[in-house]
Amino acid sequence: MERLLNLTMCLMATSRFLTVSQLGELVEGYEPGVTGEEQEAFRRMFERDKAYLREIGIPLETGADSAFSDEVGYRIRRGDYALPDIALAPDEAAALALAGSLWSTTALAGPAASALRKLAAGSAAVGDGGLDPLTGLDTLAGLDTLDGFEPRVDATDPAFEPCLAAVQAGRAIRFPYRKVGETDVAERHVEPWGVLSWRGRWYLAGHDVTRGAPRVFRLSRFAGPVRPVGPGGAVRVPPDVDLHAMVSTQAPPDRVRTATLAVRRGTGHALRRGARPVHAACPPTELPPDLLTGPPAEVGCRPAEAGRRPVVPADMDLVEREFADTERFARWIVGSGPDVIVLGPPELRAAVVARLRAAAAGTAGAREAAAVPGGR
Repeated sequence: MERLLNLTMCLMATSRFLTVSQLGELVEGYEPGVTGEEQEAFRRMFERDKAYLREIGIPLETGADSAFSDEVGYRIRRGDYALPDIALAPDEAAALALAGSLWSTTALAGPAASALRKLAAGSAAVGDGGLDPLTGLDTLAGLDTLDGFEPRVDATDPAFEPCLAAVQAGRAIRFPYRKVGETDVAERHVEPWGVLSWRGRWYLAGHDVTRGAPRVFRLSRFAGPVRPVGPGGAVRVPPDVDLHAMVSTQAPPDRVRTATLAVRRGTGHALRRGARPVHAACPPTELPPDLLTGPPAEVGCRPAEAGRRPVVPADMDLVEREFADTERFARWIVGSGPDVIVLGPPELRAAVVARLRAAAAGTAGAREAAAVPGGR
């Protein structure tokens, strides 16, 4: 794709007709070669690229710059292909930037960034000057001010892309799901209607086949891979369904809880920034009995905690940090590896342990495959 973009830009950069040999020297990604076989491979590649450009509607013109030359050249007239000036209101520019940031961590990251750069280069945004009250952006500065634009939309949930693909294909899906406040996982069979963001969280809205009713599922609580089932085009959104209203009414409010973590000294700086230290002699609430032992607690602890201490390695600090989304917080903690141990609550500890076990199983599987001749 990058080679095709380079070819298009090269053909638009001049009014002259460029021959195949000239394009081979000018376009990054082409290697004309030296031998006859290499040169023939290059020409076949160019013919494929030329056919593709014409197939997608790019007006590729053929001709020659000299009446004394019979070698065919190629060019793209800017007037036939270039977009006219695009004028965007400040709120439209901000909406485009937010949409582009949505794909910053997915397969569409490259095209989204490229599109925003092209609009910024053309000074697409216009306005009366000053700061827009909605976005806080300078309305005269254009889209180039949107570099580092906030708020960013987090689309890193593994279930995001397969759920979106299922919605676009109109295909039912199955997936393991863990409800809020529960540690058990249940299999769900859903006809997906849409993937929507609500208060910084992504949700799948659809028809729960097993329960026979519309349901909303938070993507961060998917406990395994999304599996498509049935033919494409079989799922249709009922005309009377308001997906936004469905998510806003069914999505449960965040329940803020307190996590108790043992963090190795000199590590976990991001976790520590939002945490508060805990006196090791006074065990926090919600710790399971198997994590408490040792001599009596010091004077000053709450009565319910007296008599036991939390089990914390000598090179670790005990901290507390509030969280709302168990699965998302667990994913963050797992990234710290053995430098962070979750002591509570049990729901968060179970989510972290499950992710670590899955990672260990995947590593073991990869090692076994590598040990088999020809294994991948």
